[in-house]
Amino acid sequence: MSKRIGLAGFLLLFGIAVSAQEKWNYAEVDRKSYELYEQQKWAELIVFADEARHNGIDFFYLQARTGIAFFNLKKYRRASDFFLKAWENDKSAEWLQEYLYYSLVYSGRSVEASKYAAQFSVPVKVKINHQNMKPLRAALEIGYSFNPDFDALSNRSFDEELNVGSDYGEAFILKNYHFESVDYSHQLAPGVGINHNFTHLNINRQQQVDWGVQYTFPIKTNQFQYFVNPYFVIGKKLNLSPSFNVIWGNSSYFLGGYTEQPIFREKEIKFADFILSLSSWSHFGNFSPGVEVNAANIYDINLTQLSAWITYYPFSNLNFYITPRIYLKKEEKDRSFSFNTFGISGGAQLGPVHFFGQYLNGDMENFIEPGGYVVANFPGRSEQKLMGSLYFPVWKKYQFVVRYINQDVIETYYVYTDDFGRNPTEYKYIKHTLTAGISWNF
Repeated sequence: MSKRIGLAGFLLLFGIAVSAQEKWNYAEVDRKSYELYEQQKWAELIVFADEARHNGIDFFYLQARTGIAFFNLKKYRRASDFFLKAWENDKSAEWLQEYLYYSLVYSGRSVEASKYAAQFSVPVKVKINHQNMKPLRAALEIGYSFNPDFDALSNRSFDEELNVGSDYGEAFILKNYHFESVDYSHQLAPGVGINHNFTHLNINRQQQVDWGVQYTFPIKTNQFQYFVNPYFVIGKKLNLSPSFNVIWGNSSYFLGGYTEQPIFREKEIKFADFILSLSSWSHFGNFSPGVEVNAANIYDINLTQLSAWITYYPFSNLNFYITPRIYLKKEEKDRSFSFNTFGISGGAQLGPVHFFGQYLNGDMENFIEPGGYVVANFPGRSEQKLMGSLYFPVWKKYQFVVRYINQDVIETYYVYTDDFGRNPTEYKYIKHTLTAGISWNF
């Protein structure tokens, strides 16, 4: 009796093993995955392919079909991973070339897409309009920023609050500014591009002097900025993006002379700031981690800033993404890096409109924002900044953008006694900025 039970058990286990072997073999996996592909059962195909890989079976068509399943579910980042695996096995299939290209483009990885496209067949290159060198984008943006607390600060009695008396009290209060910005981007070679930007700012401030009586002087600043940013892909997916930003201009202020009746003379000053940056990031499924280092001289202060971030794409596409980021900073007077600012940014596709937002919180004095383009080289410091942008497609190749920026600014009213400072006090206001622009994608 026990021998019969043992034999039956052996036959049962042998049958299960044979059944499993019959199910998880290349021919059966190929047949079943093709059947699910033909029936367009994308979710089932993804699950089945995953089980097959857990059982040690993977091959070109299973990789390609899995990629197509993710692509049809609009999970382009996951799709690109499988198309890249299939690409390593066979680079000749033109249909795979198209899928690989568009999965990368729809994932926000156009630079990598252009690098792979250089290896595509001529018919596919013609179809996707691939060129080794070409213009990519031109844009124009204008903006206006204002301080709604300007009148209140201008009428504030700093001299009474600080008992200035016969001493010398001074503040510089932002009134408004406007700017104009021009961008141009072009591809130098597959996987290599460069961005250029030129920006002009016209800043209006008021110098307020309390010296027995109150004196006010309008102060104008003309600032120019040139930003250049090459970028390229190393290997399969390591992105590098150095940049150089030079800011220069001129301003003026009024100096008081020690005479019986105060006499003021205008003094012109010229300034120049320099920022070098290097960013690097890569892609791993729905995550894209990166780091950046900035070396700068702003207001004649040498500083180094480090930041690290990770972008998460929960839906494996550009419909929604979020990026937390931390910033560390070190100036010449500091012995080591210390935490400086925390930021979080993200975007969402709302029908045809794309929204992008950013929030920064920290000690933002001479602060360098991601990429090294936006630099807080204004007097004073900031603790919070909130920005929101809306991108609207216009016709086929144009895009319209509007932005709103809300940022606090903290500046200082100084009191001088015989040229020595005493009793400084900080004052705060909110700077509101509205911008609008249009871009042309070639």
